[in-house]
Formats: sequence, structure tokens, C-alpha cells
Amino acid sequence: MKLFNSNQIRQWDNFTIENEPISSINLMERASTAFVQWFVQKFTTSQPVYVFCGLGNNGGDGLVIARLLLQAGYAVKIFVLRYSHRTSSDFHQNYVRLKGITEVESIHSEQDYPIIPENTVVIDAIFGSGLNKPLEGLCADFVYYLNRQQAVVVSVDIPSGLFADQAGSGVLVVKAHYTISFQSPKLAFLLPQNAAFVGEWLVLPIGLHPAFEAQTDSDWYLIDKRMAQALYRPRKPFAHKGDFGRALLCLGSYGKMGAAVLAARACLRAGVGLLSLYVPACGYAILQIAVPEAMVMTDESENYLENSPSLVHYHAVAIGCGIDTKNKTQRFLQKVLRNLQKPCVLDADALNIIAENPSFKANIPPFSILTPHLKEFERLTHPAKDDFERLQLLQEFAQNYQVYVVLKGRYSTLATPDGKLFFNTSGNPGMATGGSGDVLTGILTGLLAQGYTPEDTCVLGVYLHGLAGDLASERVGQEALIASDIVSHLGEAFKQLSGKKTLLSEA
Repeated sequence: MKLFNSNQIRQWDNFTIENEPISSINLMERASTAFVQWFVQKFTTSQPVYVFCGLGNNGGDGLVIARLLLQAGYAVKIFVLRYSHRTSSDFHQNYVRLKGITEVESIHSEQDYPIIPENTVVIDAIFGSGLNKPLEGLCADFVYYLNRQQAVVVSVDIPSGLFADQAGSGVLVVKAHYTISFQSPKLAFLLPQNAAFVGEWLVLPIGLHPAFEAQTDSDWYLIDKRMAQALYRPRKPFAHKGDFGRALLCLGSYGKMGAAVLAARACLRAGVGLLSLYVPACGYAILQIAVPEAMVMTDESENYLENSPSLVHYHAVAIGCGIDTKNKTQRFLQKVLRNLQKPCVLDADALNIIAENPSFKANIPPFSILTPHLKEFERLTHPAKDDFERLQLLQEFAQNYQVYVVLKGRYSTLATPDGKLFFNTSGNPGMATGGSGDVLTGILTGLLAQGYTPEDTCVLGVYLHGLAGDLASERVGQEALIASDIVSHLGEAFKQLSGKKTLLSEA
């Protein structure tokens, strides 16, 4: 699914108005109707509703919503912040229409602020995604007042004061419990720094013209089930293990063989045909017992990887899970990178070693996959002042070194060598547990070995990883979820993509 910036979304509105065709005010009615349909499922008519409107089209949405809620039997009070003498045309038309039905109060100063009862549902329709400067004056003062109230706050399209797709939002932003947007998510919803403002967000379709989406380019994408299903390749009836690739995982060190076990099991569950493991000698018995489906080779060193294995027979190689950062291990990684002739997967200690030795970056094979978490990425680059700058660093790193970078976290973000960003929608906070990243490395390596392109490997892999975590969470809850649960639910995740029933859906 393509993500668009605020300017493109306005263009999409205009394209729909011209090509459906539909009037601007009727498109506003359509969006507001979708909002109200959600609202009446969430809140009862016993709760008072206060609607706060700005003077532009977001305020126009608020006026339509207020009228529709009045018709639905809600006790609604409407307030307009009079921060300017100008209004949009659609706001004015809806204001005139509403004034004939009920009273609309104006807020000119602090003396006009209403007392908001605790059980009130507040609808924030002050500013939309077109805002491009921090709030000031009356608007800033009122948002500060609103954020100190105990009411439930629902923002229309985007919390007032929040910029949709650029840095620079002021410190005064409405803190919404729910944000109801239309047709396409805003980039701001996907960034950790905005979580306290956005709350739980939902995007409602409002029938914007599909031709605009088809013909308009974007560098931002949302990885959803439909995208993952389009990439998934079911197996043919006469397939054999040789059709699904040979993978080599170089992993483990003394005290960290658990990472090797998790990555190996995940790689197998991701469908690789033949899996080989290269581990320190101390890991031989552990891996032979824990992962009998894999072949195990050992380094001459007892506790750490020091000597590069032969790499020529493998379709995919991964390095890093639990290997530690000893000096000899650093030399091992340098030798492996120099000898690799195809993209590999680099995670965990491999990334930490590269961060300590910046010259190693030049030896990373083009189109390799790196899977850092936030701190690992900061070591590879530098700390960002905000999430928008971090996205820029992510894009620049992927382009400069011609690699794919999966920045792990909520909405794990994939940056590609050609400047695209993909945001993953699957997954949950229960996956914030030790070993979850090792599982992702195994999944990515298994898919890469099967012949998926590096980009398709990343898109499909992060979605499968998150989906398996979601399925595991349904069984054991988020608090009790451990990395092994993600591995054990990969089969059900594949079933969901293939359209086959899972154990959960059969229950």
C-alpha cells in the first residue's frame, strides 16, 4: 500500500472531486459520515460530546460530524476557535447549515473556554494535515488547556498541532486517545515520538478515486497482508529440497548459543531446503540436539568464531547472532565479508563489529540485508535528533552502501538502495523480548536462500515475523510471549498468507 504526503493527499482529494465527480462539500460529508459510523459503535448517547472546530476544512469536518451526531441523538456542544477572520468555503457553508439547527459557540479568548465534564468525549477538529507551523496564540493556549482535561479525545484526521510528514511540530499538540484518519495513514502515525499524541489510530476508506493512487509515485509504503500475500510463493507439487536453497548461518559463542538455536529453527520454519550452521566447537552438541534438521560445522576455536568457512555452495549466508565482538571474531567477519560474492544477512554482533570498524562497511556485499535495532543503528551512524531525521539517516545509509536496512521496532522500517521506505504493520509489544531479532534473521535467511529477491525477502520476512508474533500473542498474551513462540507460530502465519485455515481460525 502506498503512503502519500499531505500535499499528495490534497491532490488526491482534488482528483476525486474532478474525476468522480463530486463536490468538495459532498466529499467532506462522505468523510464525516465514515467518522460518525465509527463513533456510534464506540460511544453511547449517554456521553456528552464537545466538538472543537478550527476555521479550515478540518473544522468543516467537525461541523458536519456535529450535525450528524445531533441527528443520531447525541448531546452535542459545538465550539469554534476564532483565531482568524478567514474561513474556508466548505467551513462557511457547513457553519451556516448548522447555525440553523443548534447553537454554535465561539472561543475568542481564555474567558470563553468551556468547563469540560470528565465523562465527555471531545472531538478535536481544529487543524488537519495541512498545518505547517507550530501552534501559537489562542490555539496553543487552548490545546494546553485541552490536554489538562480528563475527557476522552478523538482527533479528526490528525491531532491538531501535529505535522503529518515533517519535523518541527511544536510541543503543543493535542493528546488524542483515538485518531481517525481517512483513506491513507499519515507518516507521523508510524513514528515513536508521536505515540503520545496519536493514541490508537484508524484509517477509514472514503472512496477517493483509485486512479490517483495507481498513477502517483511514492517512496513510502505500508507492508500489509495484501502486499505479503502478493509476494508469497506456494510450493509446487513435485518440488524437492534442492528447490528451496542452501543456507549457512555463522553464529554463536560461549554463553550465547541460544541465539544460534533460535535463528536456526526460524530459518528452517521459513522453508529453507538445506541448512548448515557454522559455530564454535562449544556449540556442536547443543546444535546437534536442539536443531537435528540442520548440519553443524565447527570452528577450530572452542568458544568463538575465528576462521572463515567455505562459502561457495550456499544461496544465502547470515552472520552475527550471538557471535560476540572479540578481536579474533572481528577478523573473522572481515574475512567473510571479503570472500562473500552475494548478498548476505547481517545482524546483532556483526553490526556491532562493523560499527567499531567503519572500514568494514565497504566490504558489505551490495544488496545485503542489515537488521539493526535502534541502538545498533545509532552505532552505525549517529543518534538522530528526532524520528524524521532518523528516517533520513536510514535512507542515506541504504543508498550510500547499496544495502537493505530493516530498522526493528514498532512498524519496523525497511530502507532500500533506491530510496524507498516500507513500514510493517504486523507485530506487537510482546515481541520486545530477547531473541526476537535472532528469529527475524533466521526467517530472512531462509527466504533469501529460496530465491526471493532481497527486497521481497525483507518485505515478506518482516511481515511473517510480526504475524507469527501476533498469533503467538493471541495464545499466550504479550507479557508471556518469548522468541520461541514466534518460531512455533510461523507455520500458522504461512497458512494465513496462503489462505488456508489456521488452528486459531478452526478453533
